[in-house]
Amino acid sequence: MPRLAGKIALVTGAARGIGRGIAAAFVAEGATVVLSDVRHREGRAAAAALGAGARYLPLDVRDEGAWAGAMADVLAAHGRLDVLVNNAGITGFEGEPDGGDRDVGEGDAGASPPSHDPEHATLADWRAVMATNLDGVFLGCRHALATMRRVRPLGAGGSIVNVSSRSGLVGIPRAAAYAASKAAVRNHTKSVALYAAEEGLPVRCNSIHPAAVLTPMWDAMLGTGPERAARMEAAVRDTPLRRFGTVEEVAALAVHLAGDESAYTTGAEFVLDGGLLAGSVAAPAPPVERAGG
Repeated sequence: MPRLAGKIALVTGAARGIGRGIAAAFVAEGATVVLSDVRHREGRAAAAALGAGARYLPLDVRDEGAWAGAMADVLAAHGRLDVLVNNAGITGFEGEPDGGDRDVGEGDAGASPPSHDPEHATLADWRAVMATNLDGVFLGCRHALATMRRVRPLGAGGSIVNVSSRSGLVGIPRAAAYAASKAAVRNHTKSVALYAAEEGLPVRCNSIHPAAVLTPMWDAMLGTGPERAARMEAAVRDTPLRRFGTVEEVAALAVHLAGDESAYTTGAEFVLDGGLLAGSVAAPAPPVERAGG
């Protein structure tokens, strides 16, 4: 029997990258999956490609009203929610999603990425990252807990999976907002897990911490020109396994955490980083090196 047979799952940020990979793995394991995103054209295409076990639901995770509407939609269509994957996230370098049918990034190739170091990041850019990465996870957990409390089949357990990052475990000098948001996701996951246990809710909450997993989120940093291969090599130079991770590797862990086989796992964090954090972390490059000297 498929590992997620009969489960109803909602995956945010599922139009592409890790979210789409998780949705595909869930469908393959027998779940009915609601894919959500603000990239509507890509989201609809992703759901259509997955067949009868998937459908698309527009959802801006920053909007509490949208979350209430999404939960009402899931309950009306499926009667319950078994699994929520809070995957939607931005680095702050890729441009602001507009929520329309235009794919994010079209026409933005010549734009300069904003500064996200602790000295030069603007408050507006900081808040934009937090709104998606942290507020979105908070709202998702909040509404999922309320929904799972209302409709929970006898003996069945719910699962919330929050996608954090390796950057939530260490400092990132030039992506300060992203690192801070993902660290907060890590800690909020533990709070949700403990709260659900104290309340006697059969709901678990765990976090996944991918490092260098090759998805479209990396495009703003790697580029698409002839220098891309060299930048990719440099990005994983300090990774013991000397490669990027794959979406499928992250999705396999999400399947485990969504399924009943992980029923005794809650408040835990799972790092997929090719061994990066197993050893010492390299110090920031000296100023003379960054200046090209």
